[in-house]
Amino acid sequence: MHTFLTPKEIIAELDRFVVGQDNAKRAVAIALRNRWRRKHVPEDIKEEIVPHNILMVGPTGVGKTEIAKRLAKLTSSPFIKVEATKFTEVGYVGRDVDSIIRDLMDISINLVRENMRKEVTEKATIAAEVKLIDAMVGESASEETKLKFYEKFRKGKMDGSEVEIKVADNPSMNLPTFDIPGMPGGQMGVLSIGDVLGKALGGQKTKTVKLNVKDAFEALLKEESDKLLDEEKVIRESIRLVENEGIVFIDEIDKIASRSASQGRGEVSREGVQRDLLPLLEGTVVTTKYGSVKTDHILFIASGAFHLAKPSDLLPELQGRLPIRVELNPLTEEDMVKILKDPAHSLPKQYTALLAVENVELEFSEDGLREIAKVATEINQEVENIGARRLHTIMEKLLEGVSFSATETPYAKVTVNRDYVVDNLTSLTKTHDLSKFIL
Repeated sequence: MHTFLTPKEIIAELDRFVVGQDNAKRAVAIALRNRWRRKHVPEDIKEEIVPHNILMVGPTGVGKTEIAKRLAKLTSSPFIKVEATKFTEVGYVGRDVDSIIRDLMDISINLVRENMRKEVTEKATIAAEVKLIDAMVGESASEETKLKFYEKFRKGKMDGSEVEIKVADNPSMNLPTFDIPGMPGGQMGVLSIGDVLGKALGGQKTKTVKLNVKDAFEALLKEESDKLLDEEKVIRESIRLVENEGIVFIDEIDKIASRSASQGRGEVSREGVQRDLLPLLEGTVVTTKYGSVKTDHILFIASGAFHLAKPSDLLPELQGRLPIRVELNPLTEEDMVKILKDPAHSLPKQYTALLAVENVELEFSEDGLREIAKVATEINQEVENIGARRLHTIMEKLLEGVSFSATETPYAKVTVNRDYVVDNLTSLTKTHDLSKFIL
């Protein structure tokens, strides 16, 4: 994008995939637009403008995670989604919260590298083509032979052939990483064993691989592009991007809230994770293998269902660092209908596309969609409310027979109307055989 997208345009994009939840969309849209606004204010005030972190509160399956997922595609900023339950207090076995920023830096490095590769594509393409042709015919082949193969390659006639090429053997991709404890800024930012060994053994190794010509060219193009990149510039730009435009989405934050009723060892650990999160949200310096990263201007969006805990069960200091609180509403039957009809890639559209591959024409009528929504709402009320996720189980059960027998008929047309839904689903719900729908 899009940093130039207005709040209305951001909401319009989110509306294509998420039904309702206007308050959450507005909060996110304003936060994203403020990133762009901050870029254009005078330097003396820029450092003082910090993002207003957001806390989304709402039951499961109403769109919290979907909003985050779509945000990631909307923005070209470094974006990471993490679950609060995956982290442990410093001193316990497990991942500490600083690894969020380290992972965000890895994402930013890939993002910047990908963008910079586009700038050197022309030079890299020429170098990759020369290497590929040499691999196919040998470096000692005549210019005439090389030209013939080059023309065949450019026309795509060689794509099915295989060729052996030499590519960089990057040991850090296959070897584990480890933290160095006791370093300033928390856990030192993950040194790669591969990097250490590579330097000790001197220089970068290569390996010979056999690929089809198309894949071989892609591998060589990537390698030649990387050779033309200024690695220091990549790292500088990546750090700048994370510090000024990074977005962290922390899901299931309610699971680390300390329940007021009990204070066992688990509660202590939960509270420890909250305390570790505080400096990240307030602004601190995290040491990564690429250098130090300041978190002062990273936007944090936290979300949770808060079934067992309340937002007020979070540490007061953490609540203060999530000043914008947005309530997401439970889904109504009408919302379920819209979820089935409105999104660009709704479930009925997905199943229609899947079965069309087997020459089965699937058609959903208005009354059929309304009946599906009605059944989903009833089961959510009677068993456990998992929101829109209930539609996945119902649709799978509803179309189980069609999906199974799709290969047996050369062409078939199936209309999913109210009667079809009643015949396949309602008899089960009436006898309260709801176990088939429980995830």
